[in-house]
Amino acid sequence: MGKAILFSAPSGCGKTTIIKELMASEATERLDPKALAFSISATSRKPRGDEQHGTDYYFLSEEEFRQRVADDEFLEWEEVYAGTCYGTLKSEVQRLWDEGKVIVFDVDVNGGRNLKRYFGDQALSIFVMPPSLEVLEQRLRNRGTDSEEAIAKRLGRSAEELKQAPHFDRTIVNDDLRHAVSETRREVEAFLNE
Repeated sequence: MGKAILFSAPSGCGKTTIIKELMASEATERLDPKALAFSISATSRKPRGDEQHGTDYYFLSEEEFRQRVADDEFLEWEEVYAGTCYGTLKSEVQRLWDEGKVIVFDVDVNGGRNLKRYFGDQALSIFVMPPSLEVLEQRLRNRGTDSEEAIAKRLGRSAEELKQAPHFDRTIVNDDLRHAVSETRREVEAFLNE
């Protein structure tokens, strides 16, 4: 089993942006970005914006997702909202470890906790927090990808998810992206050099 870095946060906290910055070569110092590989999650939701199948997510129909669950193809999965599932395919994890990579996960809060239990000390779990719920709401609205109903659902879920932060190895408050990326990079470097 190789090492893994788990990023979790309520929707809209900036974890995906932090991950992209971390993995960009110009955002690193002593960290070799070629050693890291992003684990692509599977989801039963439709693509948003310019998301691409096989790059951002493996977009599956709800029926296909549930069949893969029945076939025990997931390391972890969850129905985050009614009819909308997310999960980590075992084949994706094995593919990246076969390449000798440290796997970077962008998962929901429950997925992060489940993966941490599975990987144990081989994983660093990082919880990304917004500076406040008001800032989080504004970020979700500024994305322009969700309906008012979806934003209300996400905010309701976020309040509960924020209570899970103490269950993660590290917490990063994303109030300034450059600072959050720098702090994240230090934590990842320290973990990989243990």
